[in-house]
Amino acid sequence: MPDSLSIRSYSKQTTGHSHDFHQLVLPLSGVINIAAGDIKGKVAPGECVVIRRNTLHIFTAEEQARFVVADLCQLPDNLSDAVASVFAVSKPMTSLLSFIATQLEHRVSSEVETLMLQTFLAVLAEQEQGVALDPRIRNVVEFIEIRLSESLTIEDMASVACMSGTQFKKIFRAQTGKTPARYITALRMEKARALLIHTDMPVQRVAEEAGYQDLSAFSRRFSAYFGLPPSKMLQ
Repeated sequence: MPDSLSIRSYSKQTTGHSHDFHQLVLPLSGVINIAAGDIKGKVAPGECVVIRRNTLHIFTAEEQARFVVADLCQLPDNLSDAVASVFAVSKPMTSLLSFIATQLEHRVSSEVETLMLQTFLAVLAEQEQGVALDPRIRNVVEFIEIRLSESLTIEDMASVACMSGTQFKKIFRAQTGKTPARYITALRMEKARALLIHTDMPVQRVAEEAGYQDLSAFSRRFSAYFGLPPSKMLQ
């Protein structure tokens, strides 16, 4: 069976089966309730469930829910030996899924579908493996990504998570492996590097997009993070 991407919906009726290929289910809208191996529970948008070949899986979903489903002969190395079978997907993957759904529902094009599959596999291979985030922390991650250029305080993030500041910092670090400050810095630095390399945006504007109004402070942080000043990225 060749690798393929498709858009699917499921029914409220409990269904169970297995197949001789790997399958990734990535919700676009709605959730899927699934039991398979070490998995038992709901998988929601922003997450991916990996169903390994020959694994019996039992599932139900609301009929209006929609999913991107990838049927794969082989899993990329970063997923093949992973313990977690449900994980949070990256922002690039989330955006790619939206495009895939739009294209597949718009028209049939074997050339575009081949390129989409290749891109999907490339982005999947870069996916950091980790456990699915607590919904409260996932809300904060989305909040951070949307407001990355703004001032982000522990109080604001804890409020989004409906936690105290102390509880939020403890759970956020346990879930992501980073303190909120380190997590935000990593996102800002990666965004700044991407803007410097892939756009003609001036450094001052890049600094602002990365949440720094002071260009000197941005340059110092960028140099400390990458070992090179922002100007070197432009060469």
